Amino acid sequence: MTYRERYDHWLSSEKLDKALRRELLLIEDDDAAIRARFEKTLAFGTAGLRDKIGAGCGRMNVHTVRQATQGLAKWIIDAGGQDKGVAIAYDSRNFSPEFALESARVLCANGIKTYLFDELRPTPELSFAVRHLGCISGIVITASHNSKEYNGYKVYGADGGQLPPDDANVVAEAIKSIDIFEGVKLMDPDEAVRKGLLTYIGEDIDAPYIEKVYEQAIDREVIPRVADDFSIVYTPLHGSGNKLVRRILDKCGMKNVIVVKEQEQPDGDFPTVETPNPENREVFSIGVGLAKAHNSDLIIGTDPDSDRVGIVVRDNEGNYVTLTGNQTGVLLSEYILSMRREKGLMPENPVLIKTVVTTEMLRPVAREYGVELMEVLTGFKFIGEKIKEFEEDGNKKNYVFGFEESYGYLSGTYVRDKDAVVASMLITEMAAHYKEKGMTLYDAMEALYKKYGTFCEGVRNFYFTGLDGGAKITAIIERLRTKTPDSLAGVRVKAVRDYSTGVIKYADGAEGRTNQPLNNMIYFELGGGDNSGWVAVRPSGTEPKIKFYFGYSEADRARAKAKLDEIMTAVVDAAGIE
Repeated sequence: MTYRERYDHWLSSEKLDKALRRELLLIEDDDAAIRARFEKTLAFGTAGLRDKIGAGCGRMNVHTVRQATQGLAKWIIDAGGQDKGVAIAYDSRNFSPEFALESARVLCANGIKTYLFDELRPTPELSFAVRHLGCISGIVITASHNSKEYNGYKVYGADGGQLPPDDANVVAEAIKSIDIFEGVKLMDPDEAVRKGLLTYIGEDIDAPYIEKVYEQAIDREVIPRVADDFSIVYTPLHGSGNKLVRRILDKCGMKNVIVVKEQEQPDGDFPTVETPNPENREVFSIGVGLAKAHNSDLIIGTDPDSDRVGIVVRDNEGNYVTLTGNQTGVLLSEYILSMRREKGLMPENPVLIKTVVTTEMLRPVAREYGVELMEVLTGFKFIGEKIKEFEEDGNKKNYVFGFEESYGYLSGTYVRDKDAVVASMLITEMAAHYKEKGMTLYDAMEALYKKYGTFCEGVRNFYFTGLDGGAKITAIIERLRTKTPDSLAGVRVKAVRDYSTGVIKYADGAEGRTNQPLNNMIYFELGGGDNSGWVAVRPSGTEPKIKFYFGYSEADRARAKAKLDEIMTAVVDAAGIE
């Protein structure tokens, strides 16, 4: 079909949602608007679906959600998993409850047992619920930290991890074969409950989930020891973390948790922030004012689906400064490994996992504690796959901790996705540990730089919207592949890893393999001797943007930061971005 034919097909269906029909009629004379909504259909991949909310086959709406769920239902039925069932969770975004209920209606109409959370919940709890209930799959309605215009649909497998590529491809093909109106089955929710196909879940999952989170605490006495003089500011950023983050902090003995009231209640419009992303300093502006008023030790913020967490700490001059995802991850890695060693809790054959674009500072940390460091592709699902691999291999290796630079962390194996609830608990425990030593987390980070050396990192995002945005992004990364620079800002390019082919090309002409799944990313290894750096470039899997990641290390911090800026400019110029 052409985009005009798809548009007409939608308007001709008697099953079209009334509100969506009104939206489509308003654009009947706007060819560009019709094309934007119907030129492409939403592509289902390992990250599920994600796009702006609105009418059309290229938007998130009740019909695209139903069609995706019908495709998932076919995969489940073919696997004989109807009785194992599917767990469904959702966050605070606009239409998240509606999309979750519509997903349940489709599953139940196909005879599939369905467990639907009674209100919004963190994404990691969905991962836990799939494992706890023995489900064949899970769905969570969220667009993570995207702006308010977006929503998404993520699918999980029986292990609690995001659906692996082979299964995602089968579901995608099933979706393509289904007419978005006539090919979808629906059941009334009340009928589904009467027939025993739909069960609402809540505290029966919350309680065991919180217990598993609490099991990851390493020093359960340190927070109570400092609790009288230790306070934190917490913001859920209008999302799903509010109840469970506060619940676990209370369980750990926190007495002074000050919640940012303006950002406490769920609100899909996210009225106090431009985007609800804890990577952005501006989301903490209200929290910083609150922290100053209460002289708080720490500010914690979780994103709408509470799988990412960002923190703000107090420096030596009393200012509140944000830590990057890399800095927080290194602090947590050092704390977890050092305390496990001190308390005799380190497992045999321990493994620390990071993504390719995460800080290289983890390498000396891992060496310090005799822990193997593994590297995986960008995306927490790859960390989850390693945990599964370790279990299936008879625990010859034992996962200790993993994180990605984009503010996602996981301790423990009770879930297979990043978890801001457990991360908030461990960050608070770690801050209490250093407070008892008379140090802030800022002091602790400075101590790690003295111990391991200076490592500087940065990220730059370039957005290309519109129908030709994808082509522009492809042209940028292809330019870097075909016109690979010999040096960047005077720093030698000693190797280029092309993850789309799995080939590593070294400056001396030798070749090697990345030993990773194929992925549209290119990675430059820089430098030599005491100075080293890297650059990675990859298109985003969830937004119309291309991401540039940078890292550089040398003894002098000022020189390292200056050189990092020069490298950033050089690689953007080499990519032909104006």
